[in-house]
Amino acid sequence: MQAAHTIFPDIALNRQSNFYYSFLMLPKLKREAIETIYAFCRYTDDIVDESPSEREKYARLRLWTREMELSLKGESRYPILNKLSTIIQRFHIPLNHFYDLIKGMEMDLTKKRYRTFEDLKQYCYRAASTVGLICAEVFGYKNEETKQYAINLGIALQLTNILRDLKNDAKRGRIYLPLEDLRRFRYSEEELLSGTYNERFVQLMKFECERAHEFFRRAKSCLAEEDKPLFTAARTMGNIYYLLLRRIEKANYDVFSRRIRLSPPLKLLVAMILSLRSKAPRNFHRYIRAQLPA
Repeated sequence: MQAAHTIFPDIALNRQSNFYYSFLMLPKLKREAIETIYAFCRYTDDIVDESPSEREKYARLRLWTREMELSLKGESRYPILNKLSTIIQRFHIPLNHFYDLIKGMEMDLTKKRYRTFEDLKQYCYRAASTVGLICAEVFGYKNEETKQYAINLGIALQLTNILRDLKNDAKRGRIYLPLEDLRRFRYSEEELLSGTYNERFVQLMKFECERAHEFFRRAKSCLAEEDKPLFTAARTMGNIYYLLLRRIEKANYDVFSRRIRLSPPLKLLVAMILSLRSKAPRNFHRYIRAQLPA
């Protein structure tokens, strides 16, 4: 395996990443912690997506897990993992979140179809909610229910990713949409794999987008007012992906013709607005609302 410090992307330079804009306004110590966590997650995902063979993917994932365990004693040969270990200890991050994340990556090696939404939901939890729970420990929180915010937001983000990336995943032979949903709307696996855009696909996508909206709503209901300033970065990420979901809907769900994306200036604007709102005193928000028409 190539030396780890040479293969991790520099998030500070990767302005195409939604992570870049979400975590831009964090205090330095927390931002550096999140960047390290991002690098770990990114490389773990890349093992599954970029290794040439299934056998090598398993071997590299096992080695990566072993090196993570060694890093807890400061003995990994990968500096990024030793750095991650320091962050885990500093912010008291439960290790099971990292193991669950790796299990999510293993699912990509063993599953190319999901029979039911409950099956897919487990994958979304492992691949995305775990990241939210890890980041929550870095952000800090006062209410235990905020963990449910992280879980629901992670599922909403992953569902949005899945809807946006249907075409690219199909090229890899993967279908994440539950097969029970395809049957419900009489849209076949073959049609999805070939990028067939028709009225049945539109109805299927409406259903899936509404499911993503529901998890965005659940997340919002679980975030206490006093924890909102601590979670400005996560809320920025949520808003960026929510706008992405709305873009998919605005394109009448045609994710085959082009990849739906947001421009960097729009992402930056979202980050700046939420950052300013989180720093404004609460009575200022009341004053502004009082000036608006009913």
